Amino acid sequence: MALQIFCGKGFDTQKAERFFKERRISYQKIDTLKYGISRRELESVLSAVGMDSLCDRESRAFRESVIAYTQNRDTILEGLMASPALLRLPIVRAGRNATVGYAPDIWETWIQKGII
Repeated sequence: MALQIFCGKGFDTQKAERFFKERRISYQKIDTLKYGISRRELESVLSAVGMDSLCDRESRAFRESVIAYTQNRDTILEGLMASPALLRLPIVRAGRNATVGYAPDIWETWIQKGII
């Protein structure tokens, strides 16, 4: 199954890439800060991890954004697509499975189950 890493500039992204390189697992790297993320991809990740995991609520950009003060799902998705810096990265996706942030324990279970 194709593995995708939606990433930005950060230490967790580097650790995620190293994790998969060390295990010789090929992946597609998508610079989310440069190219963004589509609504369909975002909804796929959202269904796997939930809204609370997806948003980087600790970041200054999030606190200053409109989506910090709304509960409307569509408004939040539009805000995340318009400003990918509000996402918690890296997002690792394998089909319908997804993680947000550095999650080596979950990735190991994916490997054991043959998901990736």
